[in-house]
Amino acid sequence: MTDSNRQNDDPVSPAQAPEPVVSKPYIMPDDPEVGSVEALAKEAAESRDKMLRTLAEMENLRKRTAREVADARIYGITGFARDVLDIADNLQRALDAVPAEAKASAGPGLNALIEGVELTERSLLNTLEKNGVKKFDPAGEKFDPNFQQAMYEVPDASVPAGTVVQVVQAGYTIGERVLRPALVAVSKGGAKTAPANGNEPNSAA
Repeated sequence: MTDSNRQNDDPVSPAQAPEPVVSKPYIMPDDPEVGSVEALAKEAAESRDKMLRTLAEMENLRKRTAREVADARIYGITGFARDVLDIADNLQRALDAVPAEAKASAGPGLNALIEGVELTERSLLNTLEKNGVKKFDPAGEKFDPNFQQAMYEVPDASVPAGTVVQVVQAGYTIGERVLRPALVAVSKGGAKTAPANGNEPNSAA
C-alpha cells in the first residue's frame, strides 16, 4: 500500500482538529465574588440613608401640613373678625355716650336699654373669644409697641415714664398675633426707672 493511501486511511491528525472551546468557570451562587461584600454593604448603607432622608422629609411634610391646617383654623377668620370689631366698638361707644349721672338717675326704660346693649356686647366678645379673638386693655401697663400704638403723650409724674395712662381704643389678638393694636396715651416726665444695680446716680457737684 502506498504512502498516499496510508495517509488517506489515517484519522484526522491533531494539527487539523478544531481548537476546543473553553467555557468560563461556573461560580456557585453561594460563592461570593471578590469585593461583593463591600459592594453590598455600601449599597445597603446608601439605601438606608435614602430611606432615613425620605422618612425625615415625610415627617417634616406632616408637621408642616398640620401647622398649616392649625393656622388656617385659627387665622382663617381674620378678615371677618376684623370687620366684627367695628360692631364691638359701636356698642362700646353707645355705652360710653350715656353720662354717669344719666345712668344713676335712669328710669326703667333707659336701664333696660343699657342692660340690653351691655348684654349684646358681652355676648359678642364671648363669641369672638370662642373663636380665638380676645380683647385686651393695657391701661397701667408699660407701653409695648408690639401690641399698642401710642397716639399722644400725657405729662403725669405719678407714674413712670412710658406707662399707658389711657386707652383710646381697646386692642384685640387672634391666636398669638395682633389683630388690632390698642390705641393708647403714654405718660411722660414721670419718675425714671431705677438702675438695675440699685445704685443711685451721683449728683452733680
